[in-house]
Amino acid sequence: MNDFTIRAMNRREFDLILDWAAAEGWNPGLFDAVPYCNVDPDGLLVGLLNNEPIAAISALRYDDAFGFIGFYIVRPDRRGQGYGSRIWQAGMARLGARTIGLDGVLAQQENYQRSGFELAHRNIRYQGCGGPAARAESLGDGHRLVSLQDLPFDTLAGYEQAFFPANRRDFMQSWISQPQTIALGVMGVESLLAYGVRRSCRSGYKIGPLFADSPELAATLLDALCAGTEVEAPVFLDVPECNQDAVALADGRGMHRVFETARMYTSAVPDLALARHYGITSFEVG
Repeated sequence: MNDFTIRAMNRREFDLILDWAAAEGWNPGLFDAVPYCNVDPDGLLVGLLNNEPIAAISALRYDDAFGFIGFYIVRPDRRGQGYGSRIWQAGMARLGARTIGLDGVLAQQENYQRSGFELAHRNIRYQGCGGPAARAESLGDGHRLVSLQDLPFDTLAGYEQAFFPANRRDFMQSWISQPQTIALGVMGVESLLAYGVRRSCRSGYKIGPLFADSPELAATLLDALCAGTEVEAPVFLDVPECNQDAVALADGRGMHRVFETARMYTSAVPDLALARHYGITSFEVG
C-alpha cells in the first residue's frame, strides 16, 4: 500500500482504462475519451502501484451541486487487496457534499448502499440488430427529422435541461460531434420535440441519449438512428425500467435484455423527466 498512489490520469492511461472497460463487457464507444474528458478531466482518477495502473474511477464534478461516479475498475489480478476501497474513497472525497449519482451493477449495489447511495430506478440494457429503414412517414403535424448539427446549440441545451440535473453543455457538444456518430432531432413547428444519438462502439452501436415527448416520436427517432447500420450489427439501448413506454418500445423492436444496473443517488433523487426518457446517455457519466 505504501507504493500505491492516486492522481488524475493522462490520455494514454484513459485509453488503457477504456480497454479494461471493454474487457469487462461495458462496450465503450470508439471515441468516448474526448467527451468524457470534457466533463471534468481532473475527475478521471487512476491508482498506480509502483507507477503501474491497477485501478481507476471517475468522480466527475458537473457543478457545485451534482457529481457522478463511474469507471470504477480494479485490474483483476489486484482485486481483493484493498486498492478498490482506496480509490473509491478518493473519488467520493473529491465529490464532497454534492448529490452523487452512479449506475451500479447488481454485485456492487449493497456496497453502494453502505456508502450512502439509495436506489432511484433500474436501467435495462437492451440489444437488438441494426438495419431497419427510417420510418419518416410516421412524422406528421409539421414535424421534421433534422441533424442536431444544423440546429442552434441553445435549442438542444434548452431541451436537455429536463433530463439531467446539471448543465452539461461542453459534454453534449463533444458527444454529438464524435466521429462515426449520428445525432438527430425531431422539430415541431417551433420547438425541439425529441433527440437521440447513435455512436460506434467496440461492438456495434449504442443509442443514447434518446429523449422524446411521446412514444411515437421516440419510435420514429429510434428507427431513424438504426437506419444505415449493418443488418446484423448489434445495437444497444439503455432503458430506464420505470418508463414502461420505453420498455415497450425496446420489446416491440425485438430487442432482448442483456443486463441491468441500478441508478442510485446520495441525498435527494433529482426530479428528471423520466416519462420522456427512452435511453440513458451513458452508464459511465449519467
